[in-house]
Amino acid sequence: MAYTTNAGWLRLLLADVGASQVLADDQVGGYLGAYGLNPETDVTVRGDVRRAAADALDAIATSESLIGKVVRTADGLSTDGTKVAADLRAHAARMRDLAVRDDDQQGIDDGGFLGIAEFEPYPW
Repeated sequence: MAYTTNAGWLRLLLADVGASQVLADDQVGGYLGAYGLNPETDVTVRGDVRRAAADALDAIATSESLIGKVVRTADGLSTDGTKVAADLRAHAARMRDLAVRDDDQQGIDDGGFLGIAEFEPYPW
């Protein structure tokens, strides 16, 4: 897999690069599509790929919260779905912070909250 494409880089950010991937290709495409990105094209807007990765991490965290419980095996190993979800959400927040930094480095301006519209009064 090429990590230069939007889909490849998103998977790399999620550490979803093994043989058994957590997200299906159509799910990756959905997260990227929410930001107008094509999974197969090369990465041009790093911040949006990071935002898509953060959204994916949030969804995985929600899934962990819904199905995760504290599980202990007979040999003493344990997992805690709630703690895993908290770690994933913290990672998602870090991705969003890095997305803002990437936007600044690439000179991308989101326009802020102020827009200007031309006023044309109705002709009476």
